[in-house]
Amino acid sequence: MDSSDVLPVGRRVAYWRGRRKLSQQVLADRLGKSKSWVDKVERGVRSLDKVSTLQDIATVLRIDTAVLFGRDVQPAAVVERAEGVERIRMALSTYEIALERPASRRPVMPAERLAREVAHAWTTFQYARYPQVVELLPQLVADAQRTYAHDPGRGRMPLVETYRVTAALLVKLGAPDVAWLAVDRAMIVAIGDRVLVAAAAVQLGQVLRASGRTKVAKSVMLAAAYRIAPPVVEFGDPAESSLCGTLLVQAALAAAWDGDDRTAVELLDEAAEMAARVGDGHDHYRTGFGTTAVDLARIVVAVERGDAEEAVTRHEQVTTRDGWSWLPAEHRAAYLVDVARAYLYADDPVNAGRVLMEADRIAPAEIRHRPAGRDALAQVAREPAAPAMIIQLAAILGLG
Repeated sequence: MDSSDVLPVGRRVAYWRGRRKLSQQVLADRLGKSKSWVDKVERGVRSLDKVSTLQDIATVLRIDTAVLFGRDVQPAAVVERAEGVERIRMALSTYEIALERPASRRPVMPAERLAREVAHAWTTFQYARYPQVVELLPQLVADAQRTYAHDPGRGRMPLVETYRVTAALLVKLGAPDVAWLAVDRAMIVAIGDRVLVAAAAVQLGQVLRASGRTKVAKSVMLAAAYRIAPPVVEFGDPAESSLCGTLLVQAALAAAWDGDDRTAVELLDEAAEMAARVGDGHDHYRTGFGTTAVDLARIVVAVERGDAEEAVTRHEQVTTRDGWSWLPAEHRAAYLVDVARAYLYADDPVNAGRVLMEADRIAPAEIRHRPAGRDALAQVAREPAAPAMIIQLAAILGLG
């Protein structure tokens, strides 16, 4: 048992508030409570016996509500996700190739076919069909590892890409510990190939941020970005520039989460220079990098520092451009979940509900299966002025 499992709820709140670099006053403001209320909760003087209040706190702290409930209380949706994560964990834990004891009699998949299977998994992920990806990955991981063992030359890239999509999904499902296992393997397999290392580092940045290791994330992302950076931006290869720019965006988000707004802006400015050369409408190495992607990151950074006015103004401009519709469904829907927070900070639950319904239209699994999306929906649904459709959807999903 991890020591954090036995912490009282108030201590868990204090722990995660510290991890998110929030003062008691900031947490109180975002919850609509007093600083004294937060202090009493954290010291255990005031109990938290309402699920709705726990969900509000979890939303502000950007964690799954189950983390505050403790492991003895698991909503049905959490149990379903946990089962999927466990199947993937088991696939990553067989070590059948290293121990020379294949777990099945399946023939080795040719590298060309494996590459197509991996591409299918990535496409399914980018359409935010997360339950389907959960079903695909355990066997895909096993097949990719066998192919690589049989043909390291041609099996290397598909194996790295398999680990990348696995890590990306696990971050979505709120399992950064298992995601770390997948991305660590991707980085090791990629050693010696600067492009593959940079591609794997994109998911490494996501995992580090999801684990709360923001300072490490910023440092590692910058090292990876400058290793793949073109000597002259104007003449850089678009695919490599996309990787470099995406890594700079990851570093910027890490800086913002660490409270370093100035560095976040500077890094996004640097990424914007590369995005201007790459342009919108591309998806090199599954990054979706381009001008619009950088602009969306600027909005997320504004949300993170609590600047709702700037976030909302930029949002209403960026989403009218062609580049918005060219981004993968997963990217757009995940971004809309963040923007819903901006509207809530601006005391506008109607538009918060509107963007969540748009996210649900674009990629239902972002709202129905991703912990962050479910928590955002629950928070908006509890607002007195919440749209009826949001209240209905929350009721359907069993969110109080």
